[in-house]
Amino acid sequence: MKPAQSVFLVGPMGAGKTSIGRQLAELLHYRFLDSDHEIESRAGVTIPWIFDVEGEEGFRRREQAMLEELSLLPAVVLATGGGGVIRESNRQTLRKNGIVVYLKADIEALVARTRHDKNRPLLQTANPSQKLNQLLTEREPWYQDVADIVFHTGEQDVKTAARTLLDQLKQFNK
Repeated sequence: MKPAQSVFLVGPMGAGKTSIGRQLAELLHYRFLDSDHEIESRAGVTIPWIFDVEGEEGFRRREQAMLEELSLLPAVVLATGGGGVIRESNRQTLRKNGIVVYLKADIEALVARTRHDKNRPLLQTANPSQKLNQLLTEREPWYQDVADIVFHTGEQDVKTAARTLLDQLKQFNK
């Protein structure tokens, strides 16, 4: 990889952006950041609170500003929120400032990984599986559009996935 070139992870909720991202950052000796955690930290409130008070549009404005800022940092692995690719301006920002990796997972895996998470406002519905499937169907074209690399997370453990992804990043930069 080019020195200090940042890596941006995109994909749906439960794809492994945070868990794989942490391991990848460690392997690269990069700083790991999660855009959703940064939004919460700076706002002093949770994302569900932001959704309740400001609506999804208010959250998306905060998300856009955060992606613009964090994507300019050198040597970071950045886990973006699942909807970070919705806005074209966000996709352009990510493309321009680093390598974008789409972490792809089967819907069954996404449902299993998010089943007990109460911090995902869009999944607080009667049928979270149906909602995840709907979101994935809507967002798949954007994930594909922005991605330099599409990486299937599959059933491998987090450390193996991060090492395999690191190998793909090295090949991408040859």
